[in-house]
Amino acid sequence: MNKGFYLSLLLLIGFACKDSRESSELRTPESGLITEKAMVVSARIEASQIGSDILKMGGNAFDAMIGTELALAVAYPFAGNLGGGGFMVYRTNDGAIGAIDYREKAPLAATKDMFLDSIGKVIPNKSIIGAMAVGIPGTVAGVFAVHEKFGTIPMDSILKPVIALARRGVVVTQKQEKRIQKYQPLFPKANKDSIPFDRHWKENDTIKYPALAKTLEHIALHGKAGFYKGRTAKILVDFIQDNGGIMTLEDLEKYEAKWRTPVVFTYDDLRIISMSPPASGGVCLAQIMKMIEPFDLHAYGHNTLKTIQVLTEAERRAYADRSFYLGDPDFVDIPLDTLLDVRYLNHRMQNFSFERATKSSDISHGNIALFESNETTHYSIVDQFGNAISATTTLNGAYGSKLYCSELGFFLNNEMDDFSSKPGAPNMFGLIGAEANSIAPEKRMLSSMTPTIVEKNGELYMSVGTPGGSTIITSVLQTILNVHEFHMTMQDAVNAPRFHHQWLPDEIRMEPHSFDATLINSLENLGYTINLEDSPVIGKVDGILVLKDKKLEGGADRRGDDTAVGF
Repeated sequence: MNKGFYLSLLLLIGFACKDSRESSELRTPESGLITEKAMVVSARIEASQIGSDILKMGGNAFDAMIGTELALAVAYPFAGNLGGGGFMVYRTNDGAIGAIDYREKAPLAATKDMFLDSIGKVIPNKSIIGAMAVGIPGTVAGVFAVHEKFGTIPMDSILKPVIALARRGVVVTQKQEKRIQKYQPLFPKANKDSIPFDRHWKENDTIKYPALAKTLEHIALHGKAGFYKGRTAKILVDFIQDNGGIMTLEDLEKYEAKWRTPVVFTYDDLRIISMSPPASGGVCLAQIMKMIEPFDLHAYGHNTLKTIQVLTEAERRAYADRSFYLGDPDFVDIPLDTLLDVRYLNHRMQNFSFERATKSSDISHGNIALFESNETTHYSIVDQFGNAISATTTLNGAYGSKLYCSELGFFLNNEMDDFSSKPGAPNMFGLIGAEANSIAPEKRMLSSMTPTIVEKNGELYMSVGTPGGSTIITSVLQTILNVHEFHMTMQDAVNAPRFHHQWLPDEIRMEPHSFDATLINSLENLGYTINLEDSPVIGKVDGILVLKDKKLEGGADRRGDDTAVGF
């Protein structure tokens, strides 16, 4: 069977599926954009278009990655960035795989207790708003590392349309107008002076970014050093220190992106390649999928009582392990072999029952003999040569620390909040951390980002990822399952209602108005707590699916302004 076999039978009754199970469903799917050769799917049409245009110029997926990443810094300042960081997983056209970590790092002056008061309590908002929340940015180093290894066209050619976009400006969408209005009250708490986003921007207004254009021009002229050394570095460090932060020129000069070995595992006939620590996504995704593999999800049905139970209980156990074992692998020993061992994971699910919910208070991390944000953004790219990338980048919170360097034209991250300010205390997403993720100089904070590539029968099948903080992992999980187990198109898989459990707090978060009252009552009768208030949107997935005829189908999440562009 070739790589698109299952999808080619999408509308047929008698669907051949895993373990020879049969489906009586007749689906009338919604397809996303379908292209012949190449595709970029991102949070804004402007970024997707620049990435696609780079591919049309003859660039590859890695060239397009750089253009898309930096275009998001212009078109989507909510999460796109120069002042943040991220992760990318790739698969080349000859089947080689790898990953790059351009996650932020703690400053050299950072200390384990830097966000605690004199009696050891977490100081509210100190790790979330303002200059102390800022980690050393990694985005610029990341794109230059990618270009050095895989780039095929000059960096100034890639940056030229991004700079033009910053000067021309970006039209405000309805959703962007609402985002700016929502977070405007926080901007004065971080900034001494007015910033461009203090204005009452309305839909169809155009925001121009002349300062950011100048910063990008300086980077185009001087390369990586144009950000981490010299004029730009001094402006940035002076600005952060003037606002009470601890970043230094030495911090910037020492920053390097790091190539990592991705987490690789199988599920049925799929081979899944996902991000390794300090991203927790690949490990947690592998744990969950290995725990659920023995269960007949296809027979249970999409978003049915039993399917939600199985996924919830596997998620509960994986997130408990995440809280204890995962951190920066350069600083802590992570027992990956044990965490991903089928025997260990089967043991973790031994006390699961369809008759009642497991209580998170009864689930700790697994017994091993050893020792993030809703406002992220993701993009997926497949090029005409057969290369694929999956990249997730972030400032962490919405507009990061809310601290905006007007002279350079960008927001700074608040990634320091992704450390464990105090073991056992939750971060802004309610995630509990332990000693493995405590603060240390030059350490990278744990992340939930889960950029993922999927192979089928040894060939490229899918590139997928999402923003969503702690919900990233479960959103990627459900999207893959929607295609593989429930035979959806990529667009249907992305559009489908989502739910989430992360161990603590002990509740299933569900997108409201997406699950019927009878199902919710059934879950509550089994002892599950349902939260419909805190999750109007869970993830904004962007994915690309390779079809049977080798065409590409894009899934651009309708929850945002996400758009697929290709040719």
